[in-house]
Amino acid sequence: MKNSTITRRQFLKVSTVAGTTAFGNLAGKKIVARERLVSRSQSSKPGGPQSKPNVLFIVVDDLNNSLGCYGHSVVKSPNIDRLAARGIRFDRAYCQFTVCNPSRTSFLTGLRPDSTGILNNTTPFRSKLPDAVTLPQLFRKNGYFTARVGKIFHSAKNNMDDPQAWDITSDPKGTPLGKKGQGRNLTGGRVRWCRWLAAQGDDEDQPDGQVAAEAVRLLEQYRRGPFFLAVGFHKPHDPFIAPKRYFDLYPLERLRPPKDPPDRSAELGQAIASSWKAEFDRFTDRERREFMRAYYAGISFMDAQAGKIIAAMDRLELWQNTIVVFLSDHGYHLGERGWWNKNTVFELSARAPLIVVTPQMKRKSKSCSQIVEFVDIYPTLADLCGLSAPANLEGTSFQPLLNDPELPWKKMAFTQVQRGRIAGRSVRTKRWRYTEWDQGRQGVELYDHNTDHGEYYNLARDPQHTQTIAKLKKLLR
Repeated sequence: MKNSTITRRQFLKVSTVAGTTAFGNLAGKKIVARERLVSRSQSSKPGGPQSKPNVLFIVVDDLNNSLGCYGHSVVKSPNIDRLAARGIRFDRAYCQFTVCNPSRTSFLTGLRPDSTGILNNTTPFRSKLPDAVTLPQLFRKNGYFTARVGKIFHSAKNNMDDPQAWDITSDPKGTPLGKKGQGRNLTGGRVRWCRWLAAQGDDEDQPDGQVAAEAVRLLEQYRRGPFFLAVGFHKPHDPFIAPKRYFDLYPLERLRPPKDPPDRSAELGQAIASSWKAEFDRFTDRERREFMRAYYAGISFMDAQAGKIIAAMDRLELWQNTIVVFLSDHGYHLGERGWWNKNTVFELSARAPLIVVTPQMKRKSKSCSQIVEFVDIYPTLADLCGLSAPANLEGTSFQPLLNDPELPWKKMAFTQVQRGRIAGRSVRTKRWRYTEWDQGRQGVELYDHNTDHGEYYNLARDPQHTQTIAKLKKLLR
C-alpha cells in the first residue's frame, strides 16, 4: 500500500489476494474482523503521532548463541549483529524448558512450565490453560493489530496455535524447487530428521524466505500501527535445509568439531537420555563437520531473512516507534559431549540469544551480563507498552536494564526438562549451575562457571562444596 488511506474495498482486495498466495492465510476471516483492521489502519496518518509503540517479535527455532554479536568467530550473521548494535544484547538469557512447545508456552504465557503443565511437544497449551491471556492476545485485547507469520506457538496444527491471539496468520510452505538439491541423511535414515539439503532455488523457495517476504508486506501495510507482528523463523531447526549458497559459506575443511576434555566427569544417566546418542556416536569426522556446516548454513540463511525485515524497518522509518525483540526458544549442542541436539539442562541448551531494541533506549550497542529469563519477556513488553498484564505472571520486567544494563538484578534462572516421569531441574547463578534429577534421587550435578564454562567437571561429590549445594538445593524447592 502507498501512503494514501486505504478503503474497505482496497483492504478486501488485498486480503483476498493474500489468501490465495503462499504468503497468506486469511481465508475464512469474517468481514467484521476485516472492517476492524481497516479501522485501525485509518486511525493515524502516515508520519503522524502514535500513542502506542509497535512490537516486532522475532522468534527463531533451535538457535544457540553461534552469532557474530555473541563472539562466534565462524558464523556469519551480519544482520542480527546489526540489530544487536541498535540495542541491548543479553549475554545470560535462559529459557525455562529446552524443548520447543514447553519453552514457547512459557514465554508466551508468562508462566513457568510447572504452572503451565506443558512438558512435551504434543500437548496443546490451551488444554491446560483455557483461560490464560497470551502475550499476543494481550496486545490484541488492547487494540493492536496482531499477526503471526511462521512458527510462534509450537505449531499451527493440532490445536497448538492460539487463534484468539491473532487477527491474521500465515504459514508459508516453500516451493517444490526448494525441496530439491544435494544432501543426505547423516544416520543412514535411522534418525529421520538428521539430514541436510543444499537446496536449489532462491530464498523464497524456502518457507523462511516466504516468511520474511510476508512480514515485510505486513510492515508496509500496517506501518501506521499499532501492530504486534510476530515472525517465526524455522531455521536452523532440522531438517537442515537452506539454499546452496549458504552452505558454500562454510567449507568443511575449515570447520572444527568440538573436542571434550578426556578427563571430564561421566554424564549422569538422565543428563542425555535418548536413543539418538548412539547414532551420534557413530558419526565420522566428516559427518560431524557436515552437521556443523548445515546448522551454520541455516543460521546464515535465517540471518539473511531477518536482514530483509530490518531493511524494511529502515525504509519505513519504523525504529522511532517500534520495539523489537529477537530470541530463540532455547539453545542447542553441536557435538559437545557427543550430543547434537537440545533437551538438556546444560548451559548450551538452557542459554539462548535475546536482543531487545526500543525507541527510548539511551544506551545502544551494549551487552548485559545480568541474568534474565524468558518468562520475563511478557511483563517487560507489557511494561514498555503501558499495558495492564495479568496478575499471575511469574516473570519480572527487565525494563530498567534496557537503560542501565549494569543494574543489580536477578540472582538466578531456572530451567527444566522431563524424562518420562522424571524431572530434571536446574538453577543457574552467576557462578554455579546446580541440577537435580528426580529431586536428587537420580543424581545431582554442580558446575563452577568461574573455572569450568563447559560444565565438564561435576563437583557435586566434593565435600568442600557441601554448603554451596545446600544453598542451591533450597532454590529448587
